[in-house]
Amino acid sequence: MSSTQPRVALVTGSSRGLGAAIARCLGRDGLAVAVNGLHRDGPAVEVVDAVKNAGGIADFFPADVTSEREVTDLVAAVSQSLGDIDVLVVNATGPQPEADVTEAGWRDHLAQLDFFVKSPVLLGRAVIPGMQARRFGRIIHIDSEVTDFPPPGRSAYATAKSAQIGLTRSWAHE
Repeated sequence: MSSTQPRVALVTGSSRGLGAAIARCLGRDGLAVAVNGLHRDGPAVEVVDAVKNAGGIADFFPADVTSEREVTDLVAAVSQSLGDIDVLVVNATGPQPEADVTEAGWRDHLAQLDFFVKSPVLLGRAVIPGMQARRFGRIIHIDSEVTDFPPPGRSAYATAKSAQIGLTRSWAHE
């Protein structure tokens, strides 16, 4: 990386909410920001525009981060447009339906695991080799208080977030 080329951050699920705030903050801190969501819509464009209007570099990259093919294409597109990914913020989430323990089925659990375990694994496999080759990289997983204080009706979400924390801790030791 040259001294004039900014580090590149990919923030998944950054077209709205917490991800949008993280993307804006990283842009203010001088990183080139890859904003990600499923669709190029008004909120996604607003995040990109906010980073650019503050003097930063940003672009939008649509992708479903639970799809291996789309993750591969996403990482390639970001690298082609902004440069190699130095910072990965794993923030994307899907619907989080509430269901009593007797109603939450395996498919409900798998849907949550897709976002909080499968997605980070796919993204990590796509970006970690480059980070290792450059001897620099940061991966940030967005956690949730539900792992310590699970509310009723949120067993699928709480279970998947707990698994994500285990994944994060394992990776940190590696």
